[in-house]
Amino acid sequence: MPIQIPEGLLVVSSRGQDWADWLDRLPRLTRDLLDEWSLQVDGTTTYGNCALVVPVVAEGKRAVLKVQFPHWEAETEHLALRDWAGNGAVQLLRADPRRFALLLERLEPRDLTTIDALDACEIVGSTYKRLHVPAGPQYRTLSGELTRWIAGFRKLPASAPVPHRYVEQAISLAEDFVADPATDGRLIHTDLHYENMLAAEREPWLVIDPKPLSGDPAYEVAPLIWNRWDEVTGAHDLRFAVQQRFWTTVDAAGFDEDRARAWVIVRQMLNVLWTLESTSADESLPQDWLTRNIAIVKAIQD
Repeated sequence: MPIQIPEGLLVVSSRGQDWADWLDRLPRLTRDLLDEWSLQVDGTTTYGNCALVVPVVAEGKRAVLKVQFPHWEAETEHLALRDWAGNGAVQLLRADPRRFALLLERLEPRDLTTIDALDACEIVGSTYKRLHVPAGPQYRTLSGELTRWIAGFRKLPASAPVPHRYVEQAISLAEDFVADPATDGRLIHTDLHYENMLAAEREPWLVIDPKPLSGDPAYEVAPLIWNRWDEVTGAHDLRFAVQQRFWTTVDAAGFDEDRARAWVIVRQMLNVLWTLESTSADESLPQDWLTRNIAIVKAIQD
């Protein structure tokens, strides 16, 4: 059976030649994996931001084959899934790290966007403790990443379209975290938002798609605030809506409130930094996105 690449995934060729080359290789690569692992295609192929996902049957069991664009955040995904061993997360059945290929337990298509946001925050917050196991030396460290990010903050000119006091605050907080031994040591997901937890048969909800680091559990909270943003802006009080999500998640996780708040500030400012770095001079800045991140920094500490 020929492998059809979904049209929605083909658009990633615009990201650069590496992406275009990967798309060219992808049908053959996927067919090779299906043959070598004795997998039978069992449904319509789907995709994520940087991966092809093929529903398959493996030794009589429903599974999915995930083939990813080679990038550093995916290099240790299989290791994180092995460390979790299905405890709160999708079960890894087989991996080929060289080809960035994973065979995974098949979950349901329903994610946490289908339930109330605060209920979802409580579910994610209560799941953290199952994921934050000791991290081995094979993972990049959060403190090491912070060192690079601080350098980026320092390069932002005072004329950058962001309150400079927030840039200075992010630098100060990040420097404190770099010097803190507790910034590293636990396996963290780093991108655990509403769409990265799916309904399942063996548990109500399971985590997918980790971008793992050896880090600080309190780093995890921010994506639950900046996603599903229309619901926040539609609330009567934006500040209260932001803080509700924060408090709900922190309480469910048992995190230190001040530490988690500091990480939210750093992460929202990182979103701003990355946006400014990735927008070329002839492109318009995504003002709504920049405003969202700055609004969260303000609301979280009002």
